[in-house]
Amino acid sequence: MEVLTVYVGQGALAAIRHQGEAVIVDSRWLAEKAKAIERQLHVFLKDQRVSGLVLTGFDDDHADPFGVDYILDVYRPDWVMYPKYYKDTDNATEVFNVIRKHERRREGTSHPLRKISVRLDRLDSRLPQDLLQYFESELFSPHIEDMDNSNNCSIVLKLTGIGGDGFSYLVTGDTENARWDTITRLFGHALKSDVLSAPHHGSKNASHPKMALLVSPNTVLISAGVDNQYGHPDPQALKIYQRVAQHVFQTNVQEGVSLHTKRNGNDFLTRLVG
Repeated sequence: MEVLTVYVGQGALAAIRHQGEAVIVDSRWLAEKAKAIERQLHVFLKDQRVSGLVLTGFDDDHADPFGVDYILDVYRPDWVMYPKYYKDTDNATEVFNVIRKHERRREGTSHPLRKISVRLDRLDSRLPQDLLQYFESELFSPHIEDMDNSNNCSIVLKLTGIGGDGFSYLVTGDTENARWDTITRLFGHALKSDVLSAPHHGSKNASHPKMALLVSPNTVLISAGVDNQYGHPDPQALKIYQRVAQHVFQTNVQEGVSLHTKRNGNDFLTRLVG
């Protein structure tokens, strides 16, 4: 199993591959980096069957309409997954328009586009088992009780590779500390994962110490923009992650780098991709 965290400035775009199957998470796109983004995805996803696209939320730093359009057009995933809520913004409307466009294009074909909206109404954290062949998936968020803002509506999802050099990778979106209070109480050690995608780009209000301890990651990957206006990742968040993980990497170094992570024996190797 391998993870590519693509540098997209202040946003998120990652791809996970295992045993010839892949999942793309989020779709932030930068016009000035478009060629590099396309090239890195092409190399990483060559000879992979892309099963799905996960949009952790509807803000444009996670669900960029252009990125959604490109991914659905080029990689033609079986399904697109998003949180079961609607944020009434121009960006959300445009994202859904793009999804509907591709849904119509593939309607009546042998490869229709499946839309999957997720929410833990009954705290049943298992996703439909027909979505993935070489990954196990477990959903931890969103849940109706904490959907007080768009960040806390983010998808939190653990993907675990089945067989071979599989490992577990925790997708976290922009989930903030108030939501982590509930997630950690309900799911505890089920959150444990080898690799953690740092919530909300390493924000202070998403760096939950108990969550970090329960996940107990070997490696933390932080997607943040160079010199971003929010100061991500926050120094306090970095201290928390450095205390619980052997390795912490961030994309906002050397004028912006992508991160390619894979298992290396009992450890994990992350190399920078310029």
